[in-house]
Amino acid sequence: MNYMHGNTQFMIVMIAYVLFLMGFGIYQGKKVKSATDFSIAGRVLPGWVAALSERATAESSWCLLGLPGYVYVAGLSGTWASIGSFAGIVLSWLFIARPLRDQAAKYDAVTFSDYLSKRFGSMGTYISVFSSTAIVFFFFFHVGAQFIGGAKTFYTVFGMPINIGMLFTFCIVIPYTIYGGFGSVVYTDCVQALVMIGALVIGPIFGLWYIGQAPDVWAHSLTEVFSKMAAQGPKFNSWTGGLTGFAALTVIIGEGSWLFGFLGGLPQLSTRFMAIKDDQEVKVGRNVGILWSCGAYIGAPLIGLLGVALFGPSGLEDPEMVTPAVFLRVFHPMLAALFLTGGIAAMLSTADSLLVLSSTELAENIIFPRMKNFEELDRKKLLRYSRMTTGLVAVFALLAAFFVPSRLIHTVVGYAWAGIGSTFSVVILGALFSRHYTAQAAFATMVTGVFFTVIWNMIGYESLISARAMTFFVSLLVAVVAAVCTQPRKD
Repeated sequence: MNYMHGNTQFMIVMIAYVLFLMGFGIYQGKKVKSATDFSIAGRVLPGWVAALSERATAESSWCLLGLPGYVYVAGLSGTWASIGSFAGIVLSWLFIARPLRDQAAKYDAVTFSDYLSKRFGSMGTYISVFSSTAIVFFFFFHVGAQFIGGAKTFYTVFGMPINIGMLFTFCIVIPYTIYGGFGSVVYTDCVQALVMIGALVIGPIFGLWYIGQAPDVWAHSLTEVFSKMAAQGPKFNSWTGGLTGFAALTVIIGEGSWLFGFLGGLPQLSTRFMAIKDDQEVKVGRNVGILWSCGAYIGAPLIGLLGVALFGPSGLEDPEMVTPAVFLRVFHPMLAALFLTGGIAAMLSTADSLLVLSSTELAENIIFPRMKNFEELDRKKLLRYSRMTTGLVAVFALLAAFFVPSRLIHTVVGYAWAGIGSTFSVVILGALFSRHYTAQAAFATMVTGVFFTVIWNMIGYESLISARAMTFFVSLLVAVVAAVCTQPRKD
């Protein structure tokens, strides 16, 4: 559905934003002098920078496109994803950010896997290689989802074919990401986080006013939306999708299970915690992160409901186009351009962060340690290799976007969220809060969670209950049993 094909005003705003973003990222990249700067920005991030970067990275195209699109189709039951995510964010900033930052500094860890390797020293090599490999594998799909999200936005606005849109998004992200690494990414993320929250807060407020005034809409208020949808059956207006008993419980657990990934298991978020300057800055980051999330997770479902009010329950061919469609309908072209830049910002912020993370994991934990002359390489050569690795990972992620079985962002991101987030949350919780969680138990948890996610999706059980929930509970069970079985003997 192409609303603004060739609109000059929109193109001016979009091009200006993209050029600013690339220029700003390259400017920040000038501060990068070593591979450590490239991977974790020297561990001196202010709290507010870490928080805005963490939020922009976490929300991605899922919050701007996937979540509103899911609520557009599912109604109230789709909001459990918002509730679960917000709860997870609050818990992570309150209980995980500070101890993870302190332990990362204690072990001088520069990547997520590096921290796990040093924390569980007796099996450090196995843990480092396996976790890095798993992260790179799942994040191929996660980065690919961001390229798909950018392509969907460009299609809605300019009529650009999806495949061309993915290439265009790729070309925007790559230059400043390869050049600047983590430091460049986190500061460009701050800009994008501000644009995103503007879109997620101001957009719904103005949209609610618009549907009350416009004559040619499907419903003039959210109350009327629910009233009309009730006539079509109980599913849309039900918190459980019209289901009862155990089936209703699976809906709540399945959608609320986005919570589990936020409990330290998402490396792209945990590295932000690890890079914060000190404990005082952690408190600043906590306040900024929670406040931002409150606005975002109220705004995103409202956009989905506004889409129903504007176009009706079957007015959009692709539900995940609902955010661009709402903004293009409600706002003046210049304002729509500004807010839809938030959509592009969401994809870019996550794509660049995941690229740096994946390439750093690959370089620092798999490639560099196996180079014969690694100890003799100077900082500039290591930095060059880090940048080359980032470019290589980006190309493979683009290929994943072209060949991924599903182009539904909600589905693709959920797959990576289960395999990495739900699995490694259990590992991080054990590492931070349990003295009895052994290296053998950590390794068993990783292997079980990763392979369980793949198998669960392959056999088609995702439709019964989300792999995000099942992977977390299965990993937790294995973690407890393995920890008990591998305790050292007391002679």
